[in-house]
Amino acid sequence: MMYVVLGFIVWGAGWVLNVYLANGKQSNAWAMQILIPLIFGLTIVLVWECFVIGFEVNPVFLPRPSDIVLRMVSETSRLWADFYQTIIKGALTGYIIGGLAALAIAILADRSDFLTRGVLPVGSFMAALPIVGIAPIFVKWFGSDWESKAAVVAVMVFFPILVNIVAGLRDTTVMQRDLMRTYGAGYWPTLIKLRIPAAMPFIFNGLKIATTLALIGAIVAEFFGSPTVGMGFRISTSFGQLALDMVWAEIAVAALAGSAFYGIVTLIERGVTFWHPSQR
Repeated sequence: MMYVVLGFIVWGAGWVLNVYLANGKQSNAWAMQILIPLIFGLTIVLVWECFVIGFEVNPVFLPRPSDIVLRMVSETSRLWADFYQTIIKGALTGYIIGGLAALAIAILADRSDFLTRGVLPVGSFMAALPIVGIAPIFVKWFGSDWESKAAVVAVMVFFPILVNIVAGLRDTTVMQRDLMRTYGAGYWPTLIKLRIPAAMPFIFNGLKIATTLALIGAIVAEFFGSPTVGMGFRISTSFGQLALDMVWAEIAVAALAGSAFYGIVTLIERGVTFWHPSQR
């Protein structure tokens, strides 16, 4: 039970340290925003390690974090190949295609009330489609390689991005639009110089939501057909072989990739929408 007691001590120490940092008057707020989640995550990992050892949990049910790290080190090349296949080829390609399609449809719908009333219900219908239903269909259509995964991701990210772009394009005030008309600006100059910049907070909100959907869609789609590489394929086959440390290694890579993806979009948002009150 020594490791169990040690786990409670580590949890308490991490809790006290995070409370101190959160309530303190540190000068570098950015450092605290990074340090506090880092300490919290490290505390969870250490407590996990201590409890698994202390309670003698079977590795088949829950492996130790140290075993997962060792697996990640020993299988670096395979994990990278899976990451490249699923995240770079499937998720990122589908994310870009879905985002560009949503932008194009949103601009078309913005010019027509008829399209607006027609596109949004169709978009909501697409968002309600279950991934386990469309993934095997797309595998039949586009093959078992990354193209079918990109198609699934494009469908999944299309609606949240579309809704946010449409809402953002409507966010400008009547006075702002009247001012552009007094300058003799037509639809396209008004769209490019006023409405799209004003819609950026909404657009990035949709892009951030879509980051997690893209990864989930690409990984789950691989369960229904994939070449012998990919994160979803590896999770499925490793689970069948009871190699749970490999399953958790893939999960860890996916979590790190998703966090990095979200962070990159957030950093771009800070640079583009620096003028918005939410960034001050």
